[in-house]
Amino acid sequence: MIKTALALSTIILISGCSSESEPPASSASTSDTATEQSQPDYETTDQWVGRWTGVEGLFLKISKDEPADPGHYLLEMQYGLDAEQSGTFEGQATDEGISFSRDDGQQLLRAGDGEATGMKWLAEKEDCLVVATGEGYCRD
Repeated sequence: MIKTALALSTIILISGCSSESEPPASSASTSDTATEQSQPDYETTDQWVGRWTGVEGLFLKISKDEPADPGHYLLEMQYGLDAEQSGTFEGQATDEGISFSRDDGQQLLRAGDGEATGMKWLAEKEDCLVVATGEGYCRD
């Protein structure tokens, strides 16, 4: 009985020691993974550089913001039918797309298809960027 208790105590002590050494290693790799995952994919958003066409004369022209860090863009847009619904906005790559701010608030430009734009004139397109339902730009 004493031998069994001693053996169990030894096993518990050994397993307790090994448990203490494991979490730092796994938490280090977890933080490395989190750091890697938090880096936006500039290769994807860099492919969006160029001109995109909306409906009724609306357009989006994306260019790299060369003086800024990678993943920064200039978005020249005519996003509404009124003359004041246009401008050039600074954007930054995120995991979901390109985040930017304009007079109507914070926006997110993300990849989609014509169906995602919510506009029947673009419904058949496959290569599109969408700000919101009713606002999208496509390439032919």
